Amino acid sequence: MKIWSYVLLAVFGVAALFVYLIPSLIAFRRAHPNKGLVFLVNLLLGVTLLGWIGALLWSTTPLPARER
Repeated sequence: MKIWSYVLLAVFGVAALFVYLIPSLIAFRRAHPNKGLVFLVNLLLGVTLLGWIGALLWSTTPLPARER
């Protein structure tokens, strides 16, 4: 293999990892109260499409109003 094949493989690998972790990134960015659990569901069950969609939906649920 030429070096460009390895570079292309690395670029696609990083892109795939980013897409795989989108639900976790959303949960951490929004400071979701269950961001750790969203991450675990995404990490462990994200391989299945149902687990990934579940983590995505969970990470985008409305956040509760914060107490003042």
